[in-house]
Amino acid sequence: MTRSKRLLVSVPTPSLAASITQLEVAASLECITWDLTTPSPAPHIDLVVLPYQQEPRLAASLGRTTTRLVQAQTIGYEDVLAHLPAGHTVANARSVHETSTAELALGLTLASLRRIPEYTTAAQRHAWHQQPGQSLADRTVAIVGYGGVGKAIEHRLSGFEANVLRFARSARGAEGGPDHVQPISSLKALLAEIDVVILTVPLTEETRHLVDASFLAAMRQGSLLVNVARGPVVDTEALVAALEAGRIRAALDVTDPEPLPLGHRLWDLDGALITPHVGGASSAMHPRMVALIGRQLRALLADEKPGNVVAHP
Repeated sequence: MTRSKRLLVSVPTPSLAASITQLEVAASLECITWDLTTPSPAPHIDLVVLPYQQEPRLAASLGRTTTRLVQAQTIGYEDVLAHLPAGHTVANARSVHETSTAELALGLTLASLRRIPEYTTAAQRHAWHQQPGQSLADRTVAIVGYGGVGKAIEHRLSGFEANVLRFARSARGAEGGPDHVQPISSLKALLAEIDVVILTVPLTEETRHLVDASFLAAMRQGSLLVNVARGPVVDTEALVAALEAGRIRAALDVTDPEPLPLGHRLWDLDGALITPHVGGASSAMHPRMVALIGRQLRALLADEKPGNVVAHP
């Protein structure tokens, strides 16, 4: 049964509001702009879309507002749940960021292996820097975290003739088969044979500082660590020490702390390639986010369960 009452929807930006008003369900909506930095504009809002990559404590602004659904604009939702008052159903942005994050992970990998930053810096000095880089072909790549982003990365690696190993919280799939996923607990023993480690795991108590001093010490000399997960998955001090020793290289879209402060040692270390947490922030994000919001609104209008729900009251 479809509700006759119009839904009140809040979104954090005017551009998102403009796109929502173009949806086929727009006649059944009242859309307002609210970025959670001011008091709630209504005691009840059917769907609240959270700001993207802003201060997680803003979620506490929903303390005196009831909702049917709180929609995050990120796949990770740990920070939201840490600050959101009880009583709200939360959905993450699965389906929005996987493609863009996988593209960046592959871009960081290729740029670091093929020494693109070094060539670019040399070119700015008008220097012909011909030190050869490493190929991705014939390398062993470990994808650590095999959810949507991990699978999207493997899909994009398929044409590069690399040997891909998959790791997740628990093993699944037939051993030796194309869908075989090994437990993360077995990763450290294999690190000496792995050339590229790509992190896509969610941040949990189990994965916080998963990459610590002992993990880095077990990595193959000259191997590459790529982090498109969350900064605290890596122990920053241990990573700095490994980079200073020249043992490994690192390509990081996320850091701990974040944003990386002016003057932090990571900025100036050889072998470190840093991007400012832009894995999902591409031209693909806005239309995919609008499409997800549209699906959620149709579900709410039909009194059906919305998708991507990660937490209930």
